[in-house]
Amino acid sequence: MVDRISMNRARRARIVATLGPASRSPALVKALAKAGVDVFRLNFSHGSHEDHAAALKAVRGAETALRRPLGVLADLQGPKLRLGRFADVEIQVKPGHTMRFDLDPAPGDETRVQMPHPEIFKALRTGMLLLLDDGRVRLRVGERTNKWADVTVESGTQLSDRKGVAVPEAIIPVSALTPKDREDLAFALRIGVDWVALSFVQKAEDMAELRRLVAGRAACMAKIEKPAAVTNLESILDYCDGVMVARGDLGVELDPEEVPVAQKQIIRAARQRGVPVIVATQMLDSMTDAPAPTRAEASDVANAVYEGADALMLSAETASGDYPLETVAIMNRIMERVERDPLWPSLMDAEHAGMDDLDADALVAAARKAAESQSTACIVVFTTLGGTARRMARERPLQPILALTPNPDTARRLALVWGLEPRLGKEPASLEDVTDDAIDSAMEYGFAEVGQRILILAGTPFGAPGAANLLRLAHAAAKGKRPRKT
Repeated sequence: MVDRISMNRARRARIVATLGPASRSPALVKALAKAGVDVFRLNFSHGSHEDHAAALKAVRGAETALRRPLGVLADLQGPKLRLGRFADVEIQVKPGHTMRFDLDPAPGDETRVQMPHPEIFKALRTGMLLLLDDGRVRLRVGERTNKWADVTVESGTQLSDRKGVAVPEAIIPVSALTPKDREDLAFALRIGVDWVALSFVQKAEDMAELRRLVAGRAACMAKIEKPAAVTNLESILDYCDGVMVARGDLGVELDPEEVPVAQKQIIRAARQRGVPVIVATQMLDSMTDAPAPTRAEASDVANAVYEGADALMLSAETASGDYPLETVAIMNRIMERVERDPLWPSLMDAEHAGMDDLDADALVAAARKAAESQSTACIVVFTTLGGTARRMARERPLQPILALTPNPDTARRLALVWGLEPRLGKEPASLEDVTDDAIDSAMEYGFAEVGQRILILAGTPFGAPGAANLLRLAHAAAKGKRPRKT
């Protein structure tokens, strides 16, 4: 029997950790989950299908051992645009250096190199900015055709084989799903991942295509890492179950001062929709090879929690770093400390979500108001597909939200959502069962003690997906005594 403390989080924000060579062993996956990880990321830019299958198996083993649903996120690589190769592997450049990019596969030199992407040439216009090697080299486009472009270096010192190309001022007409992505997606769905993240989304149609292919077998997440995605954010969110602020590639194409503004904008838009949002990239980057974070990194993590982000993600820190377990433990400590700050509720509530004119929204708003009483221990939500639980989380109540569902897939997807404690539970058969099951579960999982008040949300008819239409108040009673309810 696992103790209650190891099962329940002392915080509402969630932790996503990337699995890789440093962390995918079953023993370490279990240790990471105990330390605070709620969702594990499989990065399909690295590793084999066999590696990812073994990692998912380890997560499911940890889930069974800890008696707590754990989510698995498959992160697709997406269309990474790159230069061709140089005869001498790399060249030296300086401001003012001119050269030509073209489609010729011959090895390049100081005068020209292949850029094997005709779609880029078609989108380029004279005067546009090109960013190479994650922004280390900046070039300006001169004369161009649909087959070549002359460029002038504005900053940078060298170029080498296969460096990435970014065009921040244009939407490149390339599918967000490459042939590799389609193969990886089919495999990820076959092994049973809970979330699929699409990289380099530019427009709503990219997410619509992903949803069509996934066909309900997993939840769909858009990674916002292109300026075009920020511009088209509202239409992209129409097709999202979740969204990620992917600050690495976003920071390549945006000026540094624009990235925190974009982060704030994306979090605000996601919270208004009740769509879970992850803040990712370089959260505790120095801990890839150091046992402690910088003070700036600690502040970065804290700021995302103050903004009310659903989850924060670790990348290289846990995938290939020297201190994966320590990194999770420190992130967990920072999160818990922020949520103990008396100012945290008001700062987070500054981003309070709006409401739709729906009965379910009125119900969860009433539940949030009722939960403000100090005698309220927790909120219990009965949910089939997770909609009611996500609506309740959008309200950001300070009490734990116990989300009971008979569907394991729903429980695992909800592991990403702010404040939710998903657990498997049977479908209630009557109004009496609703109260009894809610109280029994709240006490069994350590969310309520005798005499404390419990708020219960459910929908009738029972078992039918749809919005909740029932709000009940009950008090936890000693074993064998009938609970009071209103």
